[in-house]
Amino acid sequence: MDATQLIAYLNALDRGEVDAIRAKLEQARQACIELDQTQLAEQLSHASRALADADTKRYRKCVETVIARLGHVR
Repeated sequence: MDATQLIAYLNALDRGEVDAIRAKLEQARQACIELDQTQLAEQLSHASRALADADTKRYRKCVETVIARLGHVR
C-alpha cells in the first residue's frame, strides 16, 4: 500500500464496529512500517489505544495527524 492508498484507507475509518476499525488500524500501522514511517506507525498505535479507551477525540486526532503527515510522504 503506498502513501496515497493509505490516506484513502484511513479516511474511510469513520464507521463500523470497534474491533473492525482496530483491525484496520493495525493493517495501516503495518503499511506505515513498510513505508519506513515508524513514527506514523506509533501514532496509529496511539489511535488504537484511544479507541480502546473510548476517547474518540484523541483517536480522530491521531488518525488525522497520520493522514496529514502521509500527504508529505507522497
